[in-house]
Amino acid sequence: MIDIQPIASSSAGNAYLITDGTTMLLLEAGVRFRDIQRATGFRTSLISACLLTHEHLDHSRYAVDVMRAGIDVYASHGTLEAAGLTGHRAITFAALVPVKIGTWTILPFDVQHDVSEPYGFFLANAAGDKLLFATDTYYIRHRFAGLTHIMVECNYSQRILDDNVAAGRIDAGRRKRTMRSHFSLENVLEFLAANDLRRVEEIHLMHLSDANSDEAAFKLAVQAATGKPVYVAQR
Repeated sequence: MIDIQPIASSSAGNAYLITDGTTMLLLEAGVRFRDIQRATGFRTSLISACLLTHEHLDHSRYAVDVMRAGIDVYASHGTLEAAGLTGHRAITFAALVPVKIGTWTILPFDVQHDVSEPYGFFLANAAGDKLLFATDTYYIRHRFAGLTHIMVECNYSQRILDDNVAAGRIDAGRRKRTMRSHFSLENVLEFLAANDLRRVEEIHLMHLSDANSDEAAFKLAVQAATGKPVYVAQR
């Protein structure tokens, strides 16, 4: 049984706690360590490790504080270097090479974002739970079998983005950058359709744009397409 606790999920900061009841992991460190402490009931000693997808500050800004608290931070070599994270608590792992942390086996995989070496994560445990975590990417080329939980970015919809450009609220440059670095509702639906969802228990939508998303509409669209419970991570 996996418990997923979003701490924050937006361009202002991202962090999520997941646990299978035995091993707790922190995914991303883009919020103040005090907020992470509060989310754990001030029991951060329960966190076995932190995983970073990439170096943008809304995902990594407080990773140094996490390491100072005695928690190992795992990321790609490119992410650690770009974020300036060094020392024995900064641990490099490689795409498609599994790493075991407590009861979790974690498989990092490459994603598409405008940073050094971004990853998504496929996490499995001995109980048979399989969780996908993918954010800040415009495409996921991998397919995953037996998923039970999905945490995926749903940043914008093409219609809302185009409407904002037409109305002059967003310029063409930002539109291009958004489309080349973030997952849209349309891409989420295509990705979900390409994967076996028979065992999926929950889908969590993350990192919704303030300007280019519609929380209620996105939730309904994914529920209608999958027939699964859908949750939107707090912003």
